[in-house]
Amino acid sequence: MKNIALLGAAHIHTPNFIRILKQRQDCQVAWVWDHDPQRAAKNAASLNCQSNSRLEEVLQDPKIEAAIICSETNRHAELISCSVQAGKHLFVEKPLAMNGVEAEALAGQISKSGLIFQTGYFMRGNPIYRFLKQHIAEGSFGKITRIRLSNCHSGLFRGYFEDEWSWMAKPKQAGCGAFGDLGTHALDLLLWLYGLPDSVTAQLARPMARYPGCDELGEAMLCYADGCLASIAASWVDLANPMPFMLSATEGHAFVLDNQLYLKCENLPGAEGNEPWLQLPEALPHALELFLDAINGKEADLVSAKEAALRNKVMDAIYSAAAKQCWEKID
Repeated sequence: MKNIALLGAAHIHTPNFIRILKQRQDCQVAWVWDHDPQRAAKNAASLNCQSNSRLEEVLQDPKIEAAIICSETNRHAELISCSVQAGKHLFVEKPLAMNGVEAEALAGQISKSGLIFQTGYFMRGNPIYRFLKQHIAEGSFGKITRIRLSNCHSGLFRGYFEDEWSWMAKPKQAGCGAFGDLGTHALDLLLWLYGLPDSVTAQLARPMARYPGCDELGEAMLCYADGCLASIAASWVDLANPMPFMLSATEGHAFVLDNQLYLKCENLPGAEGNEPWLQLPEALPHALELFLDAINGKEADLVSAKEAALRNKVMDAIYSAAAKQCWEKID
Protein backbone atom coordinates (compact mmCIF):
# COMPACT_ATOMS: atom_id res chain seq x y z
CA MET A 1 0.00 0.00 0.00
CA LYS A 2 1.50 3.29 -1.13
CA ASN A 3 1.04 6.31 1.13
CA ILE A 4 0.37 9.63 -0.60
CA ALA A 5 0.11 13.25 0.49
CA LEU A 6 -2.43 15.57 -1.12
CA LEU A 7 -0.71 18.96 -1.24
CA GLY A 8 -3.40 21.56 -1.79
CA ALA A 9 -7.06 20.94 -2.51
CA ALA A 10 -7.80 24.15 -4.38
CA HIS A 11 -8.15 22.86 -7.95
CA ILE A 12 -11.60 22.23 -9.38
CA HIS A 13 -10.52 18.67 -10.26
CA THR A 14 -9.84 17.81 -6.61
CA PRO A 15 -13.23 16.16 -5.96
CA ASN A 16 -12.77 13.82 -8.93
CA PHE A 17 -9.23 12.99 -7.82
CA ILE A 18 -10.52 12.15 -4.36
CA ARG A 19 -13.13 9.89 -5.93
CA ILE A 20 -10.40 8.08 -7.89
CA LEU A 21 -8.15 7.75 -4.84
CA LYS A 22 -10.91 6.31 -2.68
CA GLN A 23 -11.51 3.56 -5.24
CA ARG A 24 -7.89 2.37 -5.31
CA GLN A 25 -6.84 -0.66 -3.29
CA ASP A 26 -3.07 -0.13 -3.74
CA CYS A 27 -2.65 3.37 -2.29
CA GLN A 28 -4.09 5.69 0.30
CA VAL A 29 -3.85 9.36 1.20
CA ALA A 30 -2.21 9.68 4.60
CA TRP A 31 -2.03 13.48 4.80
CA VAL A 32 -3.82 16.47 3.32
CA TRP A 33 -1.93 19.75 3.42
CA ASP A 34 -3.38 23.11 2.46
CA HIS A 35 -2.51 26.67 3.40
CA ASP A 36 -6.22 26.95 4.25
CA PRO A 37 -6.70 24.75 7.36
CA GLN A 38 -10.47 24.48 6.85
CA ARG A 39 -10.05 23.26 3.28
CA ALA A 40 -7.41 20.78 4.42
CA ALA A 41 -9.67 19.43 7.16
CA LYS A 42 -12.68 19.16 4.84
CA ASN A 43 -10.82 17.09 2.26
CA ALA A 44 -9.00 15.02 4.88
CA ALA A 45 -12.38 14.07 6.34
CA SER A 46 -13.50 12.91 2.90
CA LEU A 47 -10.37 10.77 2.61
CA ASN A 48 -10.51 9.56 6.23
CA CYS A 49 -6.98 10.79 6.94
CA GLN A 50 -5.14 13.54 8.81
CA SER A 51 -4.79 17.17 7.78
CA ASN A 52 -1.80 19.37 8.50
CA SER A 53 -0.99 23.01 7.80
CA ARG A 54 2.78 22.42 8.25
CA LEU A 55 4.21 21.32 4.92
CA GLU A 56 7.58 20.26 6.29
CA GLU A 57 5.97 17.78 8.70
CA VAL A 58 4.02 16.14 5.89
CA LEU A 59 7.02 15.84 3.57
CA GLN A 60 9.31 14.58 6.34
CA ASP A 61 7.01 11.63 7.01
CA PRO A 62 9.05 8.64 5.76
CA LYS A 63 5.88 6.68 4.97
CA ILE A 64 4.91 9.16 2.25
CA GLU A 65 6.19 8.07 -1.17
CA ALA A 66 4.30 10.42 -3.48
CA ALA A 67 2.54 13.76 -3.54
CA ILE A 68 -0.42 14.99 -5.57
CA ILE A 69 -0.38 18.77 -6.01
CA CYS A 70 -3.78 20.39 -6.51
CA SER A 71 -2.98 23.81 -5.07
CA GLU A 72 -3.35 27.20 -6.69
CA THR A 73 -0.81 27.47 -9.52
CA ASN A 74 1.20 30.21 -7.80
CA ARG A 75 2.03 27.71 -5.04
CA HIS A 76 3.29 25.00 -7.40
CA ALA A 77 6.93 26.12 -7.43
CA GLU A 78 7.37 25.85 -3.67
CA LEU A 79 5.42 22.61 -3.37
CA ILE A 80 7.25 20.95 -6.26
CA SER A 81 10.70 22.00 -5.06
CA CYS A 82 10.04 20.88 -1.50
CA SER A 83 8.59 17.56 -2.68
CA VAL A 84 11.56 16.88 -4.97
CA GLN A 85 13.97 17.64 -2.12
CA ALA A 86 12.02 15.21 0.06
CA GLY A 87 12.21 12.52 -2.66
CA LYS A 88 8.48 12.23 -3.35
CA HIS A 89 7.07 11.15 -6.70
CA LEU A 90 4.85 13.84 -8.16
CA PHE A 91 1.52 14.30 -9.84
CA VAL A 92 1.05 18.03 -10.52
CA GLU A 93 -2.22 19.39 -11.85
CA LYS A 94 -1.73 21.47 -14.98
CA PRO A 95 -0.28 23.95 -15.69
CA LEU A 96 3.07 22.98 -14.23
CA ALA A 97 3.94 26.54 -13.26
CA MET A 98 2.98 30.20 -13.54
CA ASN A 99 5.09 30.72 -16.66
CA GLY A 100 7.51 29.00 -19.00
CA VAL A 101 10.70 30.11 -17.27
CA GLU A 102 9.51 28.82 -13.91
CA ALA A 103 8.22 25.61 -15.50
CA GLU A 104 11.54 24.94 -17.23
CA ALA A 105 13.43 25.34 -13.94
CA LEU A 106 11.04 23.00 -12.14
CA ALA A 107 11.21 20.44 -14.94
CA GLY A 108 14.99 20.48 -14.60
CA GLN A 109 14.73 19.70 -10.88
CA ILE A 110 12.23 16.91 -11.46
CA SER A 111 14.14 15.32 -14.33
CA LYS A 112 17.45 15.43 -12.44
CA SER A 113 15.84 13.76 -9.41
CA GLY A 114 14.73 10.67 -11.34
CA LEU A 115 11.37 10.73 -9.56
CA ILE A 116 8.17 9.62 -11.27
CA PHE A 117 6.24 12.59 -12.65
CA GLN A 118 2.81 13.02 -14.20
CA THR A 119 0.44 15.88 -14.97
CA GLY A 120 -3.23 16.09 -15.83
CA TYR A 121 -3.30 15.82 -19.64
CA PHE A 122 -5.96 13.12 -19.63
CA MET A 123 -7.14 13.61 -23.23
CA ARG A 124 -4.20 11.59 -24.56
CA GLY A 125 -5.94 8.45 -23.31
CA ASN A 126 -9.00 8.98 -25.53
CA PRO A 127 -9.18 6.13 -28.11
CA ILE A 128 -9.85 8.59 -30.95
CA TYR A 129 -6.71 10.61 -30.28
CA ARG A 130 -4.64 7.47 -29.75
CA PHE A 131 -5.80 6.28 -33.19
CA LEU A 132 -5.06 9.64 -34.81
CA LYS A 133 -1.59 9.79 -33.29
CA GLN A 134 -0.72 6.39 -34.71
CA HIS A 135 -1.90 7.22 -38.22
CA ILE A 136 -0.41 10.71 -38.28
CA ALA A 137 2.93 9.13 -37.34
CA GLU A 138 2.52 6.44 -40.01
CA GLY A 139 1.67 9.02 -42.68
CA SER A 140 -1.72 7.51 -43.44
CA PHE A 141 -3.25 10.89 -44.23
CA GLY A 142 -0.44 12.06 -46.51
CA LYS A 143 0.80 15.64 -46.07
CA ILE A 144 -1.20 17.36 -43.34
CA THR A 145 -2.27 20.91 -44.22
CA ARG A 146 -4.58 21.93 -41.36
CA ILE A 147 -5.38 20.83 -37.80
CA ARG A 148 -8.02 22.38 -35.58
CA LEU A 149 -8.69 21.65 -31.91
CA SER A 150 -11.38 23.06 -29.65
CA ASN A 151 -11.89 22.61 -25.90
CA CYS A 152 -14.81 24.63 -24.57
CA HIS A 153 -17.49 24.48 -21.88
CA SER A 154 -20.07 26.71 -20.20
CA GLY A 155 -18.31 26.92 -16.85
CA LEU A 156 -18.75 30.67 -16.51
CA PHE A 157 -22.53 30.37 -16.87
CA ARG A 158 -22.62 27.44 -14.46
CA GLY A 159 -20.71 29.32 -11.77
CA TYR A 160 -17.67 27.05 -11.82
CA PHE A 161 -15.39 29.89 -10.80
CA GLU A 162 -17.36 31.35 -7.93
CA ASP A 163 -16.62 30.82 -4.25
CA GLU A 164 -14.40 27.74 -3.76
CA TRP A 165 -12.82 27.80 -7.23
CA SER A 166 -12.77 31.59 -7.74
CA TRP A 167 -8.95 31.72 -7.75
CA MET A 168 -8.98 30.02 -11.17
CA ALA A 169 -10.37 33.25 -12.67
CA LYS A 170 -7.58 35.31 -11.08
CA PRO A 171 -4.52 35.16 -13.39
CA LYS A 172 -2.17 36.28 -10.60
CA GLN A 173 -2.97 33.01 -8.82
CA ALA A 174 -3.81 30.76 -11.77
CA GLY A 175 -1.18 32.00 -14.23
CA CYS A 176 -3.80 32.28 -16.99
CA GLY A 177 -7.49 32.65 -17.75
CA ALA A 178 -9.94 30.53 -19.71
CA PHE A 179 -7.67 30.03 -22.69
CA GLY A 180 -4.77 28.79 -20.59
CA ASP A 181 -7.04 26.64 -18.43
CA LEU A 182 -8.83 24.75 -21.22
CA GLY A 183 -6.56 25.55 -24.15
CA THR A 184 -3.62 23.80 -22.53
CA HIS A 185 -5.37 20.44 -23.13
CA ALA A 186 -5.84 21.26 -26.82
CA LEU A 187 -2.24 22.49 -26.98
CA ASP A 188 -0.98 19.29 -25.38
CA LEU A 189 -2.86 17.19 -27.92
CA LEU A 190 -1.52 19.26 -30.82
CA LEU A 191 2.10 19.05 -29.68
CA TRP A 192 1.70 15.34 -28.90
CA LEU A 193 0.12 14.63 -32.27
CA TYR A 194 2.20 16.87 -34.50
CA GLY A 195 5.11 18.46 -32.68
CA LEU A 196 6.31 21.98 -31.97
CA PRO A 197 5.23 24.91 -34.18
CA ASP A 198 7.54 27.62 -35.45
CA SER A 199 5.39 30.59 -34.47
CA VAL A 200 2.06 31.49 -32.87
CA THR A 201 -0.45 34.30 -32.77
CA ALA A 202 -3.74 34.65 -30.91
CA GLN A 203 -6.75 36.72 -29.94
CA LEU A 204 -8.29 36.58 -26.46
CA ALA A 205 -11.64 38.07 -25.46
CA ARG A 206 -13.88 38.85 -22.46
CA PRO A 207 -17.41 39.05 -23.92
CA MET A 208 -19.10 38.64 -20.53
CA ALA A 209 -16.48 40.66 -18.59
CA ARG A 210 -17.28 38.61 -15.49
CA TYR A 211 -13.82 38.52 -13.89
CA PRO A 212 -11.38 41.48 -13.89
CA GLY A 213 -8.35 40.90 -16.10
CA CYS A 214 -9.34 37.33 -16.95
CA ASP A 215 -9.86 36.15 -20.52
CA GLU A 216 -13.00 34.10 -21.11
CA LEU A 217 -12.20 32.68 -24.53
CA GLY A 218 -9.55 32.72 -27.20
CA GLU A 219 -8.32 31.44 -30.54
CA ALA A 220 -4.69 30.77 -31.42
CA MET A 221 -3.05 30.00 -34.75
CA LEU A 222 0.14 27.95 -34.84
CA CYS A 223 2.34 27.83 -37.93
CA TYR A 224 4.60 24.84 -38.71
CA ALA A 225 7.80 24.76 -40.72
CA ASP A 226 6.26 22.25 -43.17
CA GLY A 227 3.45 24.68 -44.03
CA CYS A 228 0.77 23.11 -41.85
CA LEU A 229 -1.49 25.60 -40.07
CA ALA A 230 -3.08 24.64 -36.77
CA SER A 231 -5.60 26.46 -34.62
CA ILE A 232 -6.79 26.08 -31.04
CA ALA A 233 -10.02 27.39 -29.53
CA ALA A 234 -10.83 27.42 -25.81
CA SER A 235 -13.70 29.01 -23.93
CA TRP A 236 -15.62 29.12 -20.66
CA VAL A 237 -18.66 30.64 -22.40
CA ASP A 238 -19.69 28.01 -24.97
CA LEU A 239 -22.92 26.08 -24.47
CA ALA A 240 -21.51 23.09 -26.39
CA ASN A 241 -18.35 21.85 -28.08
CA PRO A 242 -19.66 19.45 -30.74
CA MET A 243 -16.60 19.38 -33.02
CA PRO A 244 -13.39 19.30 -30.95
CA PHE A 245 -11.06 18.10 -33.74
CA MET A 246 -10.55 18.42 -37.47
CA LEU A 247 -7.65 17.40 -39.72
CA SER A 248 -7.19 18.07 -43.44
CA ALA A 249 -4.50 16.38 -45.52
CA THR A 250 -3.60 15.46 -49.07
CA GLU A 251 -4.77 11.84 -48.77
CA GLY A 252 -7.57 12.10 -46.27
CA HIS A 253 -9.41 14.06 -43.65
CA ALA A 254 -10.77 13.37 -40.16
CA PHE A 255 -13.08 15.10 -37.74
CA VAL A 256 -14.73 14.37 -34.41
CA LEU A 257 -18.44 15.14 -34.10
CA ASP A 258 -20.35 14.47 -30.89
CA ASN A 259 -17.59 12.14 -29.65
CA GLN A 260 -17.57 10.08 -32.85
CA LEU A 261 -14.65 9.93 -35.29
CA TYR A 262 -15.37 10.33 -39.01
CA LEU A 263 -12.60 9.90 -41.53
CA LYS A 264 -12.06 9.53 -45.21
CA CYS A 265 -8.65 8.19 -46.08
CA GLU A 266 -7.26 6.57 -49.20
CA ASN A 267 -4.86 4.46 -47.14
CA LEU A 268 -7.40 3.01 -44.70
CA PRO A 269 -9.78 0.48 -46.28
CA GLY A 270 -13.38 1.25 -45.44
CA ALA A 271 -12.70 4.83 -44.39
CA GLU A 272 -15.31 6.46 -46.63
CA GLY A 273 -16.37 9.14 -44.16
CA ASN A 274 -20.07 8.23 -44.17
CA GLU A 275 -20.28 6.45 -40.83
CA PRO A 276 -18.44 6.73 -37.50
CA TRP A 277 -15.09 4.93 -37.50
CA LEU A 278 -15.20 2.33 -34.74
CA GLN A 279 -11.89 0.50 -35.18
CA LEU A 280 -10.22 2.23 -32.26
CA PRO A 281 -7.73 1.21 -29.55
CA GLU A 282 -8.84 0.88 -25.96
CA ALA A 283 -9.08 3.95 -23.78
CA LEU A 284 -6.25 4.47 -21.31
CA PRO A 285 -7.03 5.12 -17.66
CA HIS A 286 -7.22 8.71 -16.42
CA ALA A 287 -3.88 10.52 -16.09
CA LEU A 288 -4.03 10.23 -12.28
CA GLU A 289 -4.74 6.50 -12.52
CA LEU A 290 -1.67 6.10 -14.73
CA PHE A 291 0.44 7.89 -12.10
CA LEU A 292 -0.88 5.66 -9.35
CA ASP A 293 -0.12 2.61 -11.51
CA ALA A 294 3.42 3.88 -12.09
CA ILE A 295 4.25 4.40 -8.42
CA ASN A 296 3.03 0.85 -7.85
CA GLY A 297 5.58 -0.46 -10.34
CA LYS A 298 3.32 -0.90 -13.37
CA GLU A 299 4.16 0.30 -16.85
CA ALA A 300 2.36 3.53 -17.68
CA ASP A 301 2.54 6.09 -20.47
CA LEU A 302 3.20 9.33 -18.57
CA VAL A 303 3.70 12.97 -19.55
CA SER A 304 7.28 14.01 -18.83
CA ALA A 305 8.17 17.12 -16.85
CA LYS A 306 9.94 18.44 -19.95
CA GLU A 307 6.72 18.08 -21.98
CA ALA A 308 4.72 19.84 -19.27
CA ALA A 309 7.20 22.74 -19.20
CA LEU A 310 7.13 23.03 -22.99
CA ARG A 311 3.36 23.51 -22.91
CA ASN A 312 3.88 26.31 -20.38
CA LYS A 313 6.40 27.96 -22.70
CA VAL A 314 4.19 27.77 -25.80
CA MET A 315 1.20 29.06 -23.82
CA ASP A 316 3.35 31.99 -22.67
CA ALA A 317 4.07 32.78 -26.32
CA ILE A 318 0.36 32.60 -27.16
CA TYR A 319 -0.56 35.06 -24.40
CA SER A 320 2.31 37.34 -25.40
CA ALA A 321 1.23 37.29 -29.05
CA ALA A 322 -2.33 38.15 -28.04
CA ALA A 323 -1.17 41.04 -25.89
CA LYS A 324 1.18 42.46 -28.54
CA GLN A 325 -1.04 41.58 -31.53
CA CYS A 326 1.90 39.96 -33.31
CA TRP A 327 3.47 36.61 -34.17
CA GLU A 328 5.79 35.09 -31.57
CA LYS A 329 8.56 32.71 -32.56
CA ILE A 330 8.93 29.43 -30.66
CA ASP A 331 12.50 28.50 -29.79
